[in-house]
Amino acid sequence: MTAVCSSISPAKLRPLALSILLACGPSMALDTGSITSSVLSPDCLEYRVVGICFWLLCTPFGCTVKTSTKVRHFIPELVVSSYTATGNNPWIEMATLSSPVSGAEGGGNLITPNPHRNNLPRFKNVDGIGHPGGWAATQLASQSGYACASGATAFMPYYLSTLDSLAWRHGIPENFYPESLVPGVREVGSQVLGNMWGNVYPRQGFLVQPDDFKAAAVMAQRAGDVVTRNWQPHVYLPLTPARHDGYWPPGPIVENDASTHKWQLLSPQIQPTCAIFPSNPVQSADGGYAWSLWRPYSCCKREGQTFLFSIDFEGGAS
Repeated sequence: MTAVCSSISPAKLRPLALSILLACGPSMALDTGSITSSVLSPDCLEYRVVGICFWLLCTPFGCTVKTSTKVRHFIPELVVSSYTATGNNPWIEMATLSSPVSGAEGGGNLITPNPHRNNLPRFKNVDGIGHPGGWAATQLASQSGYACASGATAFMPYYLSTLDSLAWRHGIPENFYPESLVPGVREVGSQVLGNMWGNVYPRQGFLVQPDDFKAAAVMAQRAGDVVTRNWQPHVYLPLTPARHDGYWPPGPIVENDASTHKWQLLSPQIQPTCAIFPSNPVQSADGGYAWSLWRPYSCCKREGQTFLFSIDFEGGAS
C-alpha cells in the first residue's frame, strides 16, 4: 500500500497569523501577549501526517485491532532570552527572575566599539523559560487534525544563568570537556561553508564573536543544549518529556539539525518563520535578544487499551 505524506497547511489561518505577527513590529515591547500570538505560524508548526498507530481494543466480546493516525508537529517549548545587562531580559514580565544575585551581579561585554578590537569576548546572560503559547500552538495544530501535548510548563524557569554562575561565568567544569578542547567540534554553522558562528562547548556565557546577534544566538544554542539533556553539570530544570504509548516527545537539540529543533526570533522583532542557526542576523540596539525554541512531537490518538506498534510512511516502525 502506498501512502502519500503531505504537509497539511491551515491556509485559512495563514493570513490571520501573518497579520498578527506583522502587527507586533520591532517597536513593540516583548510581552506575554505578543509571545503567545507569535505561535500562529504554520511555518514553525510544520504539521504532518507521518504514519499509523495500531492498538488492541478488548471488550467482553473479544479483542480487535484499531488504528489511528500518527501526526508530527513542532511545539514552542521555551522562550530563550540572550542579553547583555544582568536583569534586562527582553521579556518584560520575566525580567525580575534574572535580577542580579551574589556571584552574578554584573554583565556587559568586554568588547569595545572600536572595530580594531573585536577579538575580545562578548558576554550574555541567558534565560530559558516555559513558553506561554504552547496551548495556542496545540489549538492551531488541532485545526488540521489530532494534536500533541507539549511537555513544557508555561512560565517555568528551566534555566536562569544568574543561578548557574559557576558554569556560566567561570566555565567550571565546561572548560575541561573534550568538546571544549578539540577545535572543530560541535560548531554552530561550519568552517567549511564559511558560516561558523561559534562552538557549543564550552557552554558558558563568553564567546569571541564580533557580531552581537551571532554571539547571542550561540549562547541561546548553548542553553538549549543544556536544558534538553539530563544530568548536565549546571543548575537547571531538565526539559526532557517522557515517552509513553502513542506519544513520542523530542530528544535533545543538536546544532545545525532542523529535525531536532527550530528557532523563531522574538526580539528585537517578531518573525513569522522559524530556522536553525546560522540565520539572518537582526541587530539589537541594547544587546537583548529572544527566541522561541520549537521542538518536534509525534503522537496518535489512543484507540485501545494496549499500544501494539506504529508504522511511519517514510519507513520504520516503533
